[in-house]
Amino acid sequence: MKPTEPSGPAAFPMAARVAQLDALHEPAVRDLAWLLFSADLLRAQPPVGMLADSFETSLEETATLDWLRTLDTNPSQLQQDIAAARITRLGRYAECLLGWFLQHGPAAHLIAANVPLRRSGLTLGECDFLVQTRAGRRLHWELAVKCYLHAGNGRELLADYVGPNLQDRFDLKLTHLIDHQLPLSAREEFATLGYTGPWDAQMFVKGWLFYRRGEPTRDPVELDPAHGRGWWATRSEWPAFAAAHAGQWRVLPRLEWLAPRRHERDAAEQQGIEFLDANALIERVAHQSGPTMAAAFSLDEGSRWVERSRGFIVPDDWPDKAQAFARQ
Repeated sequence: MKPTEPSGPAAFPMAARVAQLDALHEPAVRDLAWLLFSADLLRAQPPVGMLADSFETSLEETATLDWLRTLDTNPSQLQQDIAAARITRLGRYAECLLGWFLQHGPAAHLIAANVPLRRSGLTLGECDFLVQTRAGRRLHWELAVKCYLHAGNGRELLADYVGPNLQDRFDLKLTHLIDHQLPLSAREEFATLGYTGPWDAQMFVKGWLFYRRGEPTRDPVELDPAHGRGWWATRSEWPAFAAAHAGQWRVLPRLEWLAPRRHERDAAEQQGIEFLDANALIERVAHQSGPTMAAAFSLDEGSRWVERSRGFIVPDDWPDKAQAFARQ
């Protein structure tokens, strides 16, 4: 890195970055851009829980924006690599995207991914990414992409943010990150693997948090105030909620839970992407046993479907179950 290269504040204000990223068309490129540029879910949690930064300097940020626009015009290699991975899990999809950027992008580069630590034949854990910046820093990144629904009644606790299927909770995930995952690169077993350090461990936590009917709450101190926000509503609440949110609706498959979706109108018709009115949507999800993510869309100048909001429709008994899970 040249001594005169600027560092510190981002090259572009947030509004300008969003406008540039919204111009991207290929879904995988948009998802990668969202992974790199979206707000973190968490503030830093020192001394252990420090945040990863996709870019070391504003020049790297500018170069990445240019690189993404170029990739958007010819995404075939990215598409082929994702298809070859046969991805079914959202976390694995995010890993593939971030790994691809570290291998091909203009910023930090990948040294190794999914590095297992073992002792006496037992696996202690895996380091998600070992990364070297252009300035020579060696970083250990732990990636997590999460969607949590706020199930609390006025409490300002991470425990009130629960996974839609009630198998995950934000406070437990953060504790696991800080107490187990981030310290892996400082363990004696890691030192024997031959990856010369020292390594700075950082957490790369992205995602969306969803609030009942989209109503504001007071955030726990651990959260980044700029985090991605959505709504959730019970099936009984749905008619009134949908009436206040004009547009067409679409169920979002799990691998479309990263960036806000955009669909060219003609391409959507050719691909059989279905947009529904509010009544048809609730009929579609009525017999599902758990929460379903859906998004509201409108036509932008008649040529492109643009996501306006996203959230979960949950069974009527889900809130009581969620509050019980939050208090376990």
